[in-house]
Amino acid sequence: MSEIDRIDRRILIELQNDGRITNSELAQRVGLAPTSMSDRVRRLQNHGYIKGFRAILDADQMGLGLLVLVEVSLDKTTPDIFEKFATAVRKQPEILECHMVAGGFDYLVKARLPDMGRYRAFLGEILLSLPGVRETRSYPVIEEVKDDGVLPL
Repeated sequence: MSEIDRIDRRILIELQNDGRITNSELAQRVGLAPTSMSDRVRRLQNHGYIKGFRAILDADQMGLGLLVLVEVSLDKTTPDIFEKFATAVRKQPEILECHMVAGGFDYLVKARLPDMGRYRAFLGEILLSLPGVRETRSYPVIEEVKDDGVLPL
C-alpha cells in the first residue's frame, strides 16, 4: 500500500480525534458500510499508518505536572555512542520523547516529572549518566500552548 486515498484520510482524521469511536459511527461519518470500514481500518493498521490506540492521560492529575525540554550534547558523535545513548534513553520512563537533531546540540529530550526536585534528581542520577552525555541545557515548560499530537491530514 503505497498511497492512501481521500476516504483513508477521512478515517485517519476521525480516529485521531476519537480513537474510541465505534466502527458503525466511523462508517457513518465517512460514508461507508461498516464491513468496508473494518477492512479499511485493518488495512491501515497492517500497513503501519495506524501504529496503535491509547488513552491520553492528564499529566497534572497523574502527579506529573512538570514538563522539561532538555538539549543534550554528547562528548563524541559516533554511531556506537549514538546507539548506546538511544538504547539507554528507551529504558527511562520519564523520557517521553527523544529526537536526534541537527544544530548546536545532538538530542532534544522531552521529560515528565512530578516537580523540580524530582527533575533535579533525574538530571543528576539518570540524564547526566547516560552514555556519552557531555552537557545538558534544561528548559522547564511554563505553559503548554498546544499538545494535541494530531497530524495535519
